[in-house]
Amino acid sequence: MAYAPHTLDDRDAMLAAIGVGSVDELFADIPDSVRARAFDIPPPLTEQEVRRELTRLAGRNRIPEVSFLGAGAYRHLVPAAVMEVIGRSEFATAYTPYQPEVSQGTLQSIYEFQTLVCELTGMEVASASHYDGATATAEAALMACRLTRRDTVAISSAVNPQVRRVLDTYCSGPGIRVIEVEADIAEGGSGLTPIDAAESSLDEHVACLVVQHPNFFGGIEPMAELAATAHRHGAQFVAVVEPTSLAILEAPGAYGADIVAAEGQPLGIPLSFGGPYVGLMAARMDSVRQMPGRLVGATRDAAGRRGYVLTLQAREQHIRREKAASNICTNQALCALAATAYLSAVGPEGLREVAELSMVQTRHAISTLEAAGVGERRFSASYFAEAAVRIPDAKRRHAALAEQGVLAGFPLEDAYPALRDCLLVAATELTTDDDVARLVEALEATP
Repeated sequence: MAYAPHTLDDRDAMLAAIGVGSVDELFADIPDSVRARAFDIPPPLTEQEVRRELTRLAGRNRIPEVSFLGAGAYRHLVPAAVMEVIGRSEFATAYTPYQPEVSQGTLQSIYEFQTLVCELTGMEVASASHYDGATATAEAALMACRLTRRDTVAISSAVNPQVRRVLDTYCSGPGIRVIEVEADIAEGGSGLTPIDAAESSLDEHVACLVVQHPNFFGGIEPMAELAATAHRHGAQFVAVVEPTSLAILEAPGAYGADIVAAEGQPLGIPLSFGGPYVGLMAARMDSVRQMPGRLVGATRDAAGRRGYVLTLQAREQHIRREKAASNICTNQALCALAATAYLSAVGPEGLREVAELSMVQTRHAISTLEAAGVGERRFSASYFAEAAVRIPDAKRRHAALAEQGVLAGFPLEDAYPALRDCLLVAATELTTDDDVARLVEALEATP
């Protein structure tokens, strides 16, 4: 059965309208070497055979027994209540709640999510979520360009390398220039973004300064000073934060951030290969009309009852098309609901306990590695729950430990050639003292 609604006459009419002779001509720009050929699809299988094959494939997965891997995605306890809430059938839809009369539950959950993000960040307005932290950061930078009418973005090299790559991709289309502010990663360095380097990168063309806090190396950046530096040059200050850390560290709204972006995965979303995750974004109310993505607002209906609706939709591409604040016209509602359920379940004190335990266990891991003589901290600055550790022949030993079921962190050499023989080590409330001992023993046994 054919599911395409267009007849051959319909196709010919559309091709004639755009001045193309055939459908094949639409793909003329794609090199012949990368075009799809005939697919070698195996014959159909019975349900039993499919189950057997999928079980075989799943058996190839290598689940580490011990993990100190962070680098932007973190292993935290997800309360059972979170999965119970997001498993309810009422929320099992990706459809945008355009019709408030039949979408009050979904709209209220998004509104509560926005409220919690504002409380965490100390900002005045939050969006309904983005695909992930990297896209939220890129959207924040483009938002700053619209607000300032400038065409250059400055970003610290201590921002997650994957986030910087996404930012480069986003900026390549509109022709926005991206410049990097080099972090102090020289031998004996702090691992932070130097104020003088940020100052020298800013001029009348720079729309924003983007800094991660804690940064990719776990370092505690001088955010208030960096924000003041950006503002002296008329630039916006974009803070890329780790949400769990906000239970302890100063909120971005307090140190002068104009826009905040974050990866929301630590808030009740399990680790998975490639997601789905959820991006957070918050800003000042005076810039709300340049915020990308969905916004849910509270209102009253004709009978005076409280209700929730999508608001300020004239910013969005389904209304304004080429003049929209963003071409992304969606949000990660189910993952945002997971974050909402998580924050509601653990509460302020629980989130602080998670952050404190993560800090304690990271320091225990680092001090144990140093005491055993198998590693030493690479940077001098204070850190949150992640740190770069110098370990001789780190990349080879990391691979060897992975074969033993121990993920010894994230090798930094590929992303930062100057940090050869360094691993980025993270711990959370799920890291036990036995895990730390296993890491040290494995490194000692793998010279």
